[in-house]
Amino acid sequence: MKIYHRIEDFKPVKNAIVTTGTFDGVHLGHQAILKRMVEEARQVGGETVVITFHPHPRIVLHIDSSNLKFISTQKRKIERLEAVGIDNLIIIEFTKAFSRTTSESFIKDFIVDPIKPYKLVVGYDHHFGKNRIGDFKLLYELGQKFDFKVERLPAQDVENIAVSSTKIRKALEVGDVAKANKLLGYPYSICGKVVRGNQVGRKIGFPTANIESPGEYKLITAGGVYACRVVHKGILYDGMGNIGVRPTVADGELTIEVNIFDFDQEIYGEEITILFIDRIRDEQKFAGLEELKAQLRKDKEKVKKILQEHIALPSDQ
Repeated sequence: MKIYHRIEDFKPVKNAIVTTGTFDGVHLGHQAILKRMVEEARQVGGETVVITFHPHPRIVLHIDSSNLKFISTQKRKIERLEAVGIDNLIIIEFTKAFSRTTSESFIKDFIVDPIKPYKLVVGYDHHFGKNRIGDFKLLYELGQKFDFKVERLPAQDVENIAVSSTKIRKALEVGDVAKANKLLGYPYSICGKVVRGNQVGRKIGFPTANIESPGEYKLITAGGVYACRVVHKGILYDGMGNIGVRPTVADGELTIEVNIFDFDQEIYGEEITILFIDRIRDEQKFAGLEELKAQLRKDKEKVKKILQEHIALPSDQ
């Protein structure tokens, strides 16, 4: 996938199939649009072009900025777009000046003139331009005016739930990663470098890899104990994760850690990805380390059973 950070650097391609959006999470709804683009590009001998924005518009415009959290980091979003098979990604710097671009100017100046699209493919609720005034009706009219086709895909449902980034965020906020994963189409994950912890887990036979904070805007699912898988250097391992303040050892600071099963490598400073499969219980305070150790044994057996029933797919990574 070719990545462009300035629209001026993009050279028009034959029969460009285009879409635009923020694509937080690159969930099943987004994937339906992206896969349709790939299919159409193959049929007409063209290339796919995705236009996205960075920083996220809500950060720049200070929309609900105190509670602003995203499902995926910019790095993971790019990886997901590439995995779907997108040919070209244009990342437009979102500024306050850019936010004042009218709907028609956006289509003409950022899509028609530099890309010369054959077709735009959008979701059922697509809006664009200043104050998101542009809708499908206007997009269709602009397609007629500037000579490009327009296709709108319906909402994608999973178990009668319309897929959206908002629904996924709400599921993660209460720790329902199983529901979030169904809507995403792959496991919710947190990536980070392994840092040194207080070594309590090692002392009680459950050594953990603690990872650094993934950044202020990354949405961290609710605290608790989770059945996980861990990716390290391209290898997938089973594990048991914990998010919380570890009340039994009175740390007080939020930590993200995982006990990787059948793993004894020193990996400080190395990056791992924790894939959250299911939540098994709340974090709780125990009378002492022995009581905590006994509970962790029970947790591990429960996690093993969950992971045995969960088939890991290549897309999980």
